Amino acid sequence: MKLLIDFLPILLFFIAYKFAGIYWATAMAIGATAIQVAWLWARHRRVEKMPLATLGLLIVFGGLTIALHDPIFVMWKPTLVNWLFAAVFIGSHRIGERTLIERMMGQAIELPKPIWTRLNALWSGFFVFLGLANLFVVYVGSGFYEAHQALLAATGESGTDLSACATLYSGAVLDLCNTAQARESTWVDFKLFGMMGLTIAFVIAQTLYLSRHVKEDPEPQALEAD
Repeated sequence: MKLLIDFLPILLFFIAYKFAGIYWATAMAIGATAIQVAWLWARHRRVEKMPLATLGLLIVFGGLTIALHDPIFVMWKPTLVNWLFAAVFIGSHRIGERTLIERMMGQAIELPKPIWTRLNALWSGFFVFLGLANLFVVYVGSGFYEAHQALLAATGESGTDLSACATLYSGAVLDLCNTAQARESTWVDFKLFGMMGLTIAFVIAQTLYLSRHVKEDPEPQALEAD
C-alpha cells in the first residue's frame, strides 16, 4: 500500500501528460503529492521531513513551470529531490551512531558495521547518479533544452505550450515545436520508466550484495539417542 501511495504522483503525472501536456501534468503532480502528505498526516498524525521537502520542491519548481510556461523548472525537480536524498544519506554518516540505511533496514537483517557504512555510501552515490542522469537526459540525451531554446528564439516568446503546437504555429516554427514536444516526451518517459528501471536494477544489485554478507543461523544439531 505504501509503495502505491509513493508511486501515485509519478504515475498521475505521466497519465496527465499524455492527455493534456506538461502543465496540467505538473498541476496534477502538485495536487497528488499534497493529497499524499495529507493522507500521511491523517493516518499517522505526523509526516516525515522528506515527503514535505519533496512537496515543497514540487510547489516551487512546478509552480515556476506553470507560471512561466517553461518546463525546465519541473525537469530539475527530480534531480534536486535525488540530491536531497543523497545529502540525507551522506549526513547520516556523521549524525548519530547508525547510518540511515541501518536505521531503515537494521531490524530486518544483521550486518557488520563496515557493510552498513558501505551500503549507505552506495545509496548516496546512487541518488547522486540519478540526479545527474536526469540532467543528462534533459540537456544531452533527449536534446530537449536545445530544441526548446531554438523554438523560443524563433517565436520570440519566453514560454509556450508544446502540447498545442498545431494550433499555435505553422511551417518551420511548427517543426521546431513538434521537435521540442517529442524531446519533452522522451524526458517524461525517462522520468517514469528510466528512473524506475535504474532503481529496480540497483535494488537487485543491492540484494545480491547483501546475500554475501547476511549471517545465516546454524542448523540445530539432531539429538543423539542414549
